[in-house]
Amino acid sequence: MSDFQQSSDQLEIRNEKLKELISLGINPFPARFARTDKCSHLHLKYESLPSGEVTEDITGIAGRIISIRNSGMFIDLHDDSGKVQIYTDLKTISDENSQIMTRLDLGDFIGVIGVIRRTPRGELSINLQKLVILSKALSPLPDSYYGLHDTEIRYRQRYIDLISNPKSKDTLVKRSKIISQMRNVLENDGFLEVETPMLHHIAGGAIAKPFVTHHNALDIDLYLRIAPELYLKQLIIGGLSEKVFEINRCFRNEGISTRHNPEFTSIELYQAYADFEDMIEVAEKIIKSVCEKVNGSMEIKFGELEFDFDKPWQRKTMAQFVLEHTGVDFLVIKSDQEARDAAKKLEVKLEGHETWGKVLETVFGEKVEHHLIQPTHVLELPTDISPLSKAKEDDPRLTERFETYINGWEIANGFSELNDPIEQRSRFEQQMKDKESGDDEAHSMDESFLTALTYGMPPTGGLGIGIDRLTMLMTNSHSIREVIAFPTLKPKV
Repeated sequence: MSDFQQSSDQLEIRNEKLKELISLGINPFPARFARTDKCSHLHLKYESLPSGEVTEDITGIAGRIISIRNSGMFIDLHDDSGKVQIYTDLKTISDENSQIMTRLDLGDFIGVIGVIRRTPRGELSINLQKLVILSKALSPLPDSYYGLHDTEIRYRQRYIDLISNPKSKDTLVKRSKIISQMRNVLENDGFLEVETPMLHHIAGGAIAKPFVTHHNALDIDLYLRIAPELYLKQLIIGGLSEKVFEINRCFRNEGISTRHNPEFTSIELYQAYADFEDMIEVAEKIIKSVCEKVNGSMEIKFGELEFDFDKPWQRKTMAQFVLEHTGVDFLVIKSDQEARDAAKKLEVKLEGHETWGKVLETVFGEKVEHHLIQPTHVLELPTDISPLSKAKEDDPRLTERFETYINGWEIANGFSELNDPIEQRSRFEQQMKDKESGDDEAHSMDESFLTALTYGMPPTGGLGIGIDRLTMLMTNSHSIREVIAFPTLKPKV
């Protein structure tokens, strides 16, 4: 049996054992157990204990049964730190312990009190003195030898995946360390962690399609956050701190793929008196620090690819990359129609109403993006797709914005923030025109944010990093579902 299956017979047998325990006056779900040690602590404490030696030390440990051998003589007990072997002399076992032992199954949680020893074969073990059932597992686990490979079950019942597959557990533990390290880097640099709303009156802060919900008491529609940007900027305006960040959950009502989940986690930060070039340095610092912390090196492998984050990261403008890969120089193209004609010659599909900047972005996405394997910063994105970015002074078609790509994936996005309220209003008005033309991802008019800008926002740099995709890279995971504990799935009918 290579994948997880359970039969009605297995369920019936386990339920019968549960009834037997209860009939014997044994509570199969007690409230607590006085644990004194964890598995990893015992291995560390007794690492120098010679083979064959029995101590006089008594310990109390608890965990899940992963393996039962020789009718219970040997049990592998796991907690979240590791495993330890339990040894029971079946010839001298007490009646009380035997009543429980004969009714144990894989997956049960037990508590064990016993003496520490190391077997002649070198296995750290506990000679059982007292056995306590802590939670009777009524459903069977997958075969521990083969593990669990059915992705449908792994994602829908993540708890089974975590029990059966050590790599899944390691991936999610590393995710936690990645987030913790990001927080440490920023706090050490003087950033203040903040929280902003997840329910917005206007879907703003990014160009994306939102989820809509309704608040009954207020009788208004609200949008699940697509980005925290506009609230974080208001904190900069208010002077809460010159450096703020938020580790945030965002929601976008768009497609699902190996790199996209409707809800995702990112980190966004804003720094007063900084620009997009400063943000590039911050992005590199965070990613390098995370790599070193999680993998112990600046070098990682992803499938057949190798990355060395210590080497200089490539930097070119979006137009330069497109010219390099297609031979078309969009900077000499003046009109929207001319840009669309150029894209058509490159066999890039358009809807027919795209502006110059949107055409450049589309051509870049189809012809360039997948080539950006090693760490790369793409600079000067078009103003048409960057309504919140400061425009370049020598070419207002472009902005002081960058995107960071690794393995052909966008990992980070940052820019010099637009702090001119008059220009920001003009940008929003253009976005509204785009929305009327059929662009359902265009940015809405946000009067509240425009009002905040009129009180003055200092020159500010902003940065966002996708935590899910970064975790995929750092853990050699090829699907975003591997790095999210509970990914979005279509309900089973």
